[in-house]
Amino acid sequence: MREEVRRLAASCVGLTVRQAARRVTQVYDEALQASGLSVAQLGLLAVIATNEDDRMAALAERAGLDPSTLSRNLRALERDALIEIATVEKDLRRRAVWLTESGVRRLQAALPAWQDAQNRVAEVLPADLLQQLLAANASLAVSKGAG
Repeated sequence: MREEVRRLAASCVGLTVRQAARRVTQVYDEALQASGLSVAQLGLLAVIATNEDDRMAALAERAGLDPSTLSRNLRALERDALIEIATVEKDLRRRAVWLTESGVRRLQAALPAWQDAQNRVAEVLPADLLQQLLAANASLAVSKGAG
């Protein structure tokens, strides 16, 4: 069994991608530290800023998060006054999310640090690998929705 588990640990795509993602996240989080944002928060602010559909379900799908994880992450951003969450008067079940002025400023201020991290990661990850990861991510999102 030990050899089988050793092969699993050495060849499992899921484990390897998770480990690489943690290491990449560390690079971004270190670069973003002065901004007070993590790469996850920066990404969520970017999704909110660029998403045409401000509904929670649309944000969760675009961010690749389940609704409860999205809500938890949004509460932290709301607590820091970077976003506002409001119930839509015409449909009390619907909640809309947008950046505050402070959120826009924090996002803009973090962009140079993000670019620095982006450049550092690009030195290690070949551009064609990034394109393959983006395509695989999109394919996995589509196959998840079909299942």
